[in-house]
Formats: sequence, structure tokens, C-alpha cells
Amino acid sequence: MKGGTGSFLCVLLISTITSVVCFRDGMLPNGDFELGPKPSDMKGTQVLNKNAIPSWELTGFVEYIKSGQKQGDMLLVVPAGKFAVRLGNEASIKQRLNVTKGMYYSLTFSAARTCAQDERLNISVAPDSGIIPIQTVYSSSGWDLYAWAFQAESNVAEIVIHNPGEEEDPACGPLIDGVAIKALYPPRPTNKNILKNGGFEEGPYLLPNSTTGVLIPPFIEDDHSPLPAWMIESLKAVKYVDVEHFSVPQGRRAIELVAGKESAIAQVARTIIGKTYVLSFAVGDANNACEGSMIVEAFAGRDTLKVPYESKGKGGFKRASLRFVAVSTRTRVMFYSTFYAMRSDDFSSLCGPVIDDVKLLSVRKA
Repeated sequence: MKGGTGSFLCVLLISTITSVVCFRDGMLPNGDFELGPKPSDMKGTQVLNKNAIPSWELTGFVEYIKSGQKQGDMLLVVPAGKFAVRLGNEASIKQRLNVTKGMYYSLTFSAARTCAQDERLNISVAPDSGIIPIQTVYSSSGWDLYAWAFQAESNVAEIVIHNPGEEEDPACGPLIDGVAIKALYPPRPTNKNILKNGGFEEGPYLLPNSTTGVLIPPFIEDDHSPLPAWMIESLKAVKYVDVEHFSVPQGRRAIELVAGKESAIAQVARTIIGKTYVLSFAVGDANNACEGSMIVEAFAGRDTLKVPYESKGKGGFKRASLRFVAVSTRTRVMFYSTFYAMRSDDFSSLCGPVIDDVKLLSVRKA
């Protein structure tokens, strides 16, 4: 594998003839499901043959869905391309990848719930697994991008996306599309920042044609964060946004706190008791019609700071800093948004303030 941006990854395709394909960070082979089953492998929308969808192995009740297809009064929409898959009760899709043992990887995928209310997905690469709830819809389209990370325990990783639900209607399962992967390179602290990945430049893969950002679930949902060095200490997700589609205060990536106090990120830093430190950061909006009065609350050990920000929803940011004296050898730095917010252009997409360029430095006493 080549390190850095655009690293190569090999995939072991599941078919009657085993072959190995190498590709760059990005979409898995047929990760967008545009290559579909033959008509002879279908019964209505249900896929009958476990190897009918190229590059994937299916288990249970899996449907091949075309964009615009109707289910009762519901119109099923696909975020990109023309096709997606739907996982029924206890159904799963899987693909095997050649990876580098010991390295960290992040999966990105699109998911949408259909007629079930409490839908969730079980993502696993043995021995890691995590349950991702998708009942909260963050965007007006109904589709959200999620990230989940794992550490490779061997040179082959079997990625499984499974619906653990048990609905009366087996067709009431989540829709899946756009499955991608990216190698993660855990950052280290520097003499310019005690915190690691303070600019959020290292994170999950962002689909080039997606304009929604990527949701990073709470850290309790996975053992390894798709946002290296940071924990998602909340009941709801935070959103990873890029400069190509959003306003970002510094660099190319930032975090949007999209669920009020239920959307928080944290990192534990090594500090020296009695020493003075300054926590500095940028607060802004993502230029996504998220308007109104916002407040970001910052915490460093026992000290707190509330930073108000008046958003016009058109981009912009301000800088703030919190000076404190360490009372422990480990200091928890945390951020969350005081209020919930909705985008003014659709009133159904959750949004919030953006934070970026987070730095922690020690200072000499006057």
C-alpha cells in the first residue's frame, strides 16, 4: 500500500473466479451498486442469488432498488446514480478487502430509512463492530452519509453491513448506497499544538459529488474514531464538512455541531499540573443557510467559555481563546453547541456552528 493521499488498496472480489483489484482511496468496487443483477437473478425487486450483485455477497432478503421506485405512497430516491440496495430483516451485504495489518481505515456510506421508525445498521470488520442508529434524519433528502472506522487485525478485512431489524414487513429496511473507504494516518502532537488533528484535516472519505458532509457517530458506537484523536461524546453525531461544499475557517476540513448539546467532540491532552495553557479555536458557520444566534461552549478541564456567534448563513468565523491552569496530568478539551438549529432554506435539515483550527499551547507566566 502507498501511504498518504490517494493510497492504493486491493480488493478481493467475491465471484466464481477470485481476482484482486487495486485502486485508490475512494469508492469500493461497485460501491455505488450501479452494476446490478441479471433479470434471472431477480424476483420483483428481491435479489435471489447471493453473488448476483457484482463484487458483493448477499445474505437474507436484499432488494435492488431503482431511483424513483414507489413503495405505497413513498417515492424511493437514490442520492447518486440510479440504483441502491435495501436490507430486509437480518439481511447483509459484504465485501472482502486486502488491507495492511495494524492500519486504521474509515468507511463512508450513504443510508436512508424507509418505513421502519427505529432503523439501525450493524457495521463490522471482525473483531470490530458498531451499531449506527439512523432514525434521526439530518438532511431533507432523507439520505445521510455516515463514517465508521476499524483497525485491520489481519491482511484481509471482511466488511459487513447488516440490518439487525425485525419488522413485520421485511421490505421495511434501510437503503444503502455509495460505500467508500479511506486509510487513516493517526496524527501526532507537535511543538505548535499539544492537541492532535486540531484542524480536522485527517478524517473520513468525502464523496466528491456529495454536498451533505459526513456524519461521525458517537464514539460509543465504534472502538476507533473516523476522526483521528477525537471522541464524539454525545448522543448524536457531528458532521465532517469540506471546503469544496462548505465555508471552512482554516484548511480544507472542519466540524459542524449539528445537534445542540447532543452533538459534542472531545480530546484528552497531556498537561502539567500548575502550568498555564491557552486553548484557541475558530467558530463560524458553514455557508449552508444555518442562520441565527449560536453559542459554542468550550471546556478545558474545570474551565469553560461560551462563544456567541451571529450567523447569517453565508459563511464567516471568529476566533476565541480560553486561558486556564491545568489541575491534572490529563485535561479533557470538549466543544458543543448550546442550541439546536435548522437550515432556513428547508427547515428540515439539522445544522449548527462550525469549529476549526483548535490549538492548545502552554504559556509562560508573566
